[in-house]
Amino acid sequence: MAELKLNNNDAQIELAESAEYSDTIGKKLKIFWRRFRKNKLAVISLFMLIFLYMVAIFAPLIAPYDPDGTADDVMMADMAPSFHSYQSDVTGEMKTYAPNYFGRDELGRDVFSRCVYAGRISLTVGFVSVAIFITIGTVWGCIAGYYGGIVDNIMMRIVDAIMSIPTMPLLITVMALFKPSIYNVMIVLGLTGWTGIARFVRAEFLSLMKRDYVEAARCIGARDRRIIFSHVLPNAVAPIIVAATMGMASAILSESGLSFFGLGVQPPTASWGNMLMNAQELSTMVEAPWKAFYPGMLIFITVLSFNFVGDALRDALDPRLKQ
Repeated sequence: MAELKLNNNDAQIELAESAEYSDTIGKKLKIFWRRFRKNKLAVISLFMLIFLYMVAIFAPLIAPYDPDGTADDVMMADMAPSFHSYQSDVTGEMKTYAPNYFGRDELGRDVFSRCVYAGRISLTVGFVSVAIFITIGTVWGCIAGYYGGIVDNIMMRIVDAIMSIPTMPLLITVMALFKPSIYNVMIVLGLTGWTGIARFVRAEFLSLMKRDYVEAARCIGARDRRIIFSHVLPNAVAPIIVAATMGMASAILSESGLSFFGLGVQPPTASWGNMLMNAQELSTMVEAPWKAFYPGMLIFITVLSFNFVGDALRDALDPRLKQ
């Protein structure tokens, strides 16, 4: 009976702790949202990013044309944007075409459909590459910050050496050694962008390692893995989330730059960067500016939105990071 009572007491304690933890999480989320929504520009940017991701996910339902499909009528090449449907009998039978909201390119491909599918590529490349460098940077920073000493010195000198190399020339050099493809772009961006995250995490670990609860965990003989994952890393999440959001903007911009130089996503697969590459001639900018305007505007809006959201997340998750 005594053992049964002890088990019941333990269960009640666990339930109470679980309820208290849930209540704490709920309060933190309310505080976070109250701080975040004060930044109206960030809220608008967040909804813009949600909209862009939804468009990318449902691209087959939204795009009126095949993004790689050329026009049946040569007269449709470089067609200006229009918001009404039209008919053509060039194939021998009268055919009705959907509106070309963003016009057509030199091959008669619908620019709106290509922008929609290109967003799918650019946003996916950004997400996957950020996931890669967040993982590498977090692990590297955890080890350097937790163990310190000579381990920290060696690891951070490696980081300093990598960071001393300009990012874009490094990306161009590495991509030139491999066959340009979507997967190689994601891997290369992931393997070259982790150094900033590593420094953020390492700095946060060095600060948190001096806290009383970490010293107490060490005194009772807690293992390194438990201290890192249970006591230190959860409290270092704020800078990681902020860096990940900013990293998305950087990754999308880098992918667009590589694709613009012909080292990223290869035609006929559309990305915002290689759409700009196809429209870089001066005659195109004068005679068919919509081919460069829309993909360029989408890159601008997406990168700016991620930066605004990242700034607001920094202020909402940990106001100290603002300094």
